[in-house]
Formats: sequence, C-alpha cells, structure tokens
Amino acid sequence: MKLVRYGAQGAEKPGLIDAGGRLRDLSAHLPDIAGAALARLGDLAALNPESLPLVEGNPRLGACVGGIGKFICIGLNYSDHAAESGMAVPPEPIIFAKYTSAVCGPNDPILIPRGSEKTDWEVELAVVIGKPAKYVTEAEALDHVAGYCVVNDVSERSFQTERAGQWSKGKSSDNFGPTGPWLVTPDEVPDAGNLDMWLKVNGQMMQQGSTATMVYKVPFLISYLSQFFTLHPGDVISTGTPPGVGMGMKPPRYLKPGDVVELGIEGLGAQRQVCEADR
Repeated sequence: MKLVRYGAQGAEKPGLIDAGGRLRDLSAHLPDIAGAALARLGDLAALNPESLPLVEGNPRLGACVGGIGKFICIGLNYSDHAAESGMAVPPEPIIFAKYTSAVCGPNDPILIPRGSEKTDWEVELAVVIGKPAKYVTEAEALDHVAGYCVVNDVSERSFQTERAGQWSKGKSSDNFGPTGPWLVTPDEVPDAGNLDMWLKVNGQMMQQGSTATMVYKVPFLISYLSQFFTLHPGDVISTGTPPGVGMGMKPPRYLKPGDVVELGIEGLGAQRQVCEADR
C-alpha cells in the first residue's frame, strides 16, 4: 500500500493511493497514519480501495507519517559520499538527530535560514518504525518496520560543520525534513537494500545512486539503534545519502531562493521543493 496524509498543515487526513494513482480517503478507518495505528496497517489490506471515497482536486500532501517521536539520521553511510566529504567511513554508524520541527510535506518549500550561505540537499531512504523495537536482532529487525519513504535531509553546512557543537544545528531548521510523498508498506518493497535514488536541482541531475551501496543496511541499523534506546511506532530512521551533494562539488554549490529541487527513490515516489528565504 501507498499511504499518504493530505490537507492543511497540522490538519492532515489519512489517505491511500489506489492502483490508478488516485487519492482515496481513509478517515473512516483510522484517525491518522501515526502512533499505534502504524502497527495495524496490515488490517487495511482487506479494504477494497475502490470502496473508499475519492479525494477530488490536488490537495497538499503532508509528511507521510504523523506524530514523529524521534527523527534519527545516519551520517556518512555511503562510502563514496564519505569520500566526497573528505571523511572516513565510520567504524560504527554516526547518529544525529533532526528535530521534528523540521518535518514538512514532500512538496512544501525549502526555507533557507537567515544567515545561511551553504544550504545543501541529500536524497535519503527513510524507514518508519511500526512497533516497538528494543534489543532486537538483525533477523528480527524488519518485523518492526511499518514502511519506507523518501526524505530530503536538507542541511546547512556552515551551521553543521563550522559552528561549535553537534550536527543537529545544521540539520533541523524549519522545513529541513521533507518526508513522503507516500509511506510504502514492506509488501511493496521486497528489497529496500537495492533501490535506485536520484536528485535534481533546476533540472540538472546531481545525485544518482542506489541503496545497494549503503555501508550499514536497514536491518543492521534498526538492530544497532535498538541496543541504545527503544524505537517506537512513528520513529523515522533516515539512512544516509549517496554522492552528489553540493558540499562535495568543486567548487561547492549551494541552494538559493528560486532553486527547484526534485528527488525520488524507486517505488517510493518523488518530491519537489522550491527554495525560499525564511522570514
């Protein structure tokens, strides 16, 4: 299933994309694609999508999962991206937080923060947790997945690497976490470790890669994180980006107001953002 949340920010409704690509309303069957409902998504498989109300028009899409508790990001998880960043592949996953105030819809604007000169892009595969995971093994890990989605891990590099402190200050500005368009359930993603991914800026291809080149794969990451803290339904793990980010170019290239960013992952849909100066 391809599940969505649509409507005005803060008032999104649950929906489903049918076989014809049309948006159907799920409000009669669950309050939101969030929290405890994520453990019961399998129950929706019994529904006939054609029986669900058709949503007319072209409503805004919100983040495909609501009520995110933890937005956990994995740094330098592609060896070729680590190389372009001038950093070594870490002996264990690098973990940092993207604060949830950064979360927005897949087509909402990227807001370039005041004082930013180095706002960058990163297409990433994200995993959404569906049931609590604590001390799980790699063999058990995928049983805890509600689905997969696209994330643009927007980053302000000077905030991230040139200011004292942790990476999170360069990762968490408003609208730095476009998430969606769809939450795709695992039955439609037979191998999350082999998906093509891409990103364009103003129509120019910047990133072309595959989740096949991740250093630390999805089952390992879930198991690894669960050794430190419990993963709860609605937690998001964004698993890193392939090469082609602006920071790695010679000379570096960064986003400015008016730029258009488009990105997607095989089977998980696509995003489109227009960059604006934050006010």
